[in-house]
Amino acid sequence: MKKIIVLFMSFIVLVVAVSGCSPKEDKRSNDYKPETLNVEFVPSQNAKTLDAKVKPLQQLLSKELGIPVKVHIATNYNTMVEALKSKKVDVAFISPVSYTIAHDQGAADVLLKSKGYLVDDKGHPTSKLVDYYRSQIVVRQNSHLQTLEDLKGKKVGLQDPESTSGYIYPMASLKKVHIHQNDIEIAQIKGHDQALIALLNGDVDAVATYQDARADLKRDYPNIYKDTKVIYRTEKIPNDTISVRSDMDQQWKTKISNAFLEMSKTKKGQTILTDIYGHQGYEKAKDSDFDTVRKYRKLVEE
Repeated sequence: MKKIIVLFMSFIVLVVAVSGCSPKEDKRSNDYKPETLNVEFVPSQNAKTLDAKVKPLQQLLSKELGIPVKVHIATNYNTMVEALKSKKVDVAFISPVSYTIAHDQGAADVLLKSKGYLVDDKGHPTSKLVDYYRSQIVVRQNSHLQTLEDLKGKKVGLQDPESTSGYIYPMASLKKVHIHQNDIEIAQIKGHDQALIALLNGDVDAVATYQDARADLKRDYPNIYKDTKVIYRTEKIPNDTISVRSDMDQQWKTKISNAFLEMSKTKKGQTILTDIYGHQGYEKAKDSDFDTVRKYRKLVEE
């Protein structure tokens, strides 16, 4: 009987000891402190034009954080999610859809939502700084296409499947009017600017872009607003995020968040961030801000 009691007590001690280790293990899983910060983003414009713009961002962010910074350009959002999961990327300029995928898989936490100026129907920025945008369907001005229903059987230019405004929201909107993937011919295009160029060239019947991507092409295509028209805009989409790998130390999360907030307040920093990714400012964000994005993801996946 004594032996049984001793064995039972030993088992209880072991269970308590193991249970007591759990909080420490959880704590250790959130203590990553970067020595070199790896930042990654997917360009919404031609990646070749960004090489000269990346270096100023590296230098300014390095100055704010006091450690070396390396900025990388990703080929698509899926590779960014995988990079966050494999701990190859510390900070990601990541779309709302990709953020929710990464977060739901335990790979990323959101720090900030970007802010930008609304653009009017002539491509001029307004004075309204907001934390949302919309997806839009653009066709040629002389096109007979007027509604989402008219896109059935047409060739539509879309971004990769993880793109919020270039795929998820437009596809979900089409499903709401009973148009499914098999009902259209999808042309996969990299870059919203390239999608609009394909439209102007007559390679596709319609394209999905963020509102209003046409403004980025006004210099090279001055008649783009005369030659195209928007036939549909979605409801509000939370702006792109700045997110970090989920095991990042809390003090470093705060430090990185503050660095981007401070950068966006200076003329030099704002110019760099606008050139790189079109961000004019930031505000703090929480995961629940993106629950509407999850609803649209689910609608497309069904």
